[in-house]
Amino acid sequence: MIRVVLLAPEIPPNTGSIARLCAATDTELHLIEPLGFSLDEKHLRRAGLDYWPHVKLSVWPDFTAFLAAAPCRIVPATAGNRAGLPRGEPHHRFVFTGEDALVFGSESSGLPDDLLAAYPNAVRIPIWGKVRSLNLANAATLVLYEALRQTGELEGK
Repeated sequence: MIRVVLLAPEIPPNTGSIARLCAATDTELHLIEPLGFSLDEKHLRRAGLDYWPHVKLSVWPDFTAFLAAAPCRIVPATAGNRAGLPRGEPHHRFVFTGEDALVFGSESSGLPDDLLAAYPNAVRIPIWGKVRSLNLANAATLVLYEALRQTGELEGK
């Protein structure tokens, strides 16, 4: 099963939107602390609307705890513009599996360099022009739907 993992998310509306995405696609959502908000914040609830009861949500104290509990292939999602680190394969060329954990970093700093170095099979969304990155919820949507398409999860939907 494909999972969406948010490492230290900071902005409640982004996490709420991703929670709604996960509810809509029956995808597990894993939040890795520290969180930049409380899970009962009104902005988080508003963005997730009344879909929160349908979200398969797990909250982990750190990435190591997540790894121990959820064996999967780690697929970091990166803007791919940091010197010395793998740029990542464009999301439309990357070969996803049904056991992938799509890992997204915090809005302000992305994924830590050590995580990107440890898991070089990163995926990125091609961006051209002067924009450094996409909104976290938009990026999660693009990558998740491509993974679902490739693994056949969209068939018959």
